[in-house]
Amino acid sequence: MTAGRIGVVIVAAGRGERAGQSAEGPKQYRRIGGVPVIRRTLEAFLAHPRIDAIALAIHVDDAELFAQAAGALAARVIAVPGGPTRQASTRLALLALREHRLDAVLVHDGVRPFVDAGLIDRVIAGLEGGFGSLPALGVSDTLKEAHSDGLVGRTVPRAGLFAAQTPQGFAFGPILDAHERAHLAGREDFTDDAAIAEWAGIPVRIVEGAPDNVKLTWAREIDMANARLSAGALPDVRTGNGYDVHSFAEGDHVTLCGVAIPHSKRLSGHSDADVALHALTDALLATCGAGDIGTHFPPSDMRWKGAASRIFVAEAVRIVREKGGRIANADITLIAEAPKIGPHRAAMTEALCAMLGISAERVSVKATTNERLGFVGREEGIAAIATVSVVYPGGLPE
Repeated sequence: MTAGRIGVVIVAAGRGERAGQSAEGPKQYRRIGGVPVIRRTLEAFLAHPRIDAIALAIHVDDAELFAQAAGALAARVIAVPGGPTRQASTRLALLALREHRLDAVLVHDGVRPFVDAGLIDRVIAGLEGGFGSLPALGVSDTLKEAHSDGLVGRTVPRAGLFAAQTPQGFAFGPILDAHERAHLAGREDFTDDAAIAEWAGIPVRIVEGAPDNVKLTWAREIDMANARLSAGALPDVRTGNGYDVHSFAEGDHVTLCGVAIPHSKRLSGHSDADVALHALTDALLATCGAGDIGTHFPPSDMRWKGAASRIFVAEAVRIVREKGGRIANADITLIAEAPKIGPHRAAMTEALCAMLGISAERVSVKATTNERLGFVGREEGIAAIATVSVVYPGGLPE
């Protein structure tokens, strides 16, 4: 049985109520060390050379959350809408793998992100001889049985008792058949797949589990996992650059950094042509690989005709913050022969602070001429360069 094609079912359709509420969503999508829990789990199995196919059961409402969390890895797994229980979700994922002609399957909790190659190898080896394979650790705590009134009834001998983990491995055909039989019998009370195997008469062998292979159930466990992965990590500080240029047209003012400045000309563009804010928008988006200003606000869209460019900055800031980013600073250089920037620098800084939600000491607005060279020197337009630094959660990836 150790040879042949091996698939994986990852169960991640739960709501995780015991972990509390989070803006990141259910616990499988929360970040530990800057990476979503479910992505870490996926990476462990996708990196293993023995795994041929993976089906992931997710909640019907979580398609977008999963796509964001998995990124490019999403294309390498089969995402299956889960059922109302873990058991139902496992059955649906097994059915999705049926056409892959698998010899064996490993069933794993999506919120056990510390599974490693050694544990996967032990579970696969445990399948030899037609057994199910259950990773487990011997119980070390003294166990007590309590009455309904909370009083201790007796001490339970711990000899021979084990705490079950996942992944649990089985021959594919027999475990799928066991799930189908349990479904038809109306049995939805099994808490893991080894229990279904026992009910169906499939012998299950215990193999050595891993102490680090914890299941993240409570908020404290998630916090501890994040602290463990973030300890000693370099901060994930990203720098983005943006550049833009607009030509002059007939008019009586220009808008720069959100401030209207009297001038003998205006800047030509589909929006208000605020060259500084356009460069700033691109710089912000660059810190999280979110495209550029044209991606989100194409000039072909008439909604943005004459629009205030602070709208573009607001959207870029929203995207950065949605990904957990904190803007550290912004530096804007305006390249123009005229108008003079100095008299308006304080107003520009104030406007940028409001847009970015940072203090004035983290904002720099500078101006320079082009020494009468090129289109700027001929006073045909204005250019701007923007640089921003954003700190994202967790540390740098390994």
